[in-house]
Amino acid sequence: GQPIKSAAHNTDDPSKSLRPVVGAKRIRVTFNGSVSDVLPWSFTPQQREVRVLPGETALAFYTATNKSSEDIIGVATYSVTPGQVAPHFSKIQCFCFEEQRLNAGETVDMPVFFYIDPEFVNDPNMKGIEQVTLSYTFFSESSKE
Repeated sequence: GQPIKSAAHNTDDPSKSLRPVVGAKRIRVTFNGSVSDVLPWSFTPQQREVRVLPGETALAFYTATNKSSEDIIGVATYSVTPGQVAPHFSKIQCFCFEEQRLNAGETVDMPVFFYIDPEFVNDPNMKGIEQVTLSYTFFSESSKE
């Protein structure tokens, strides 16, 4: 499933109006990172997981290193599993919103600021879901042509 950009991500910061759902179970969010075979980067999450309440914001980081001797522009695709969670998974800020240029040999930290919509707890399709995985794959911008 494709997580959505927060509806207000270009205007007000929705994290200011979010409130964690009191009494809800924490959801375990795990992180995956990979790169295409033709992109000479390493790309890994800095944390294995975070546990969040619906309506609570969280910040996670990935680290990317350009292992080549040339500057390269990368583009990240992303998904959320299980797929039915995607409409409730919103990213406020993410490196995946824009191309990322890494200079030869450069290492950078890449943040993703997200939340799970408070309505998650009222959606019968979310019953029993206790873990969500956010996955990113980086591709060379030039290989997308």
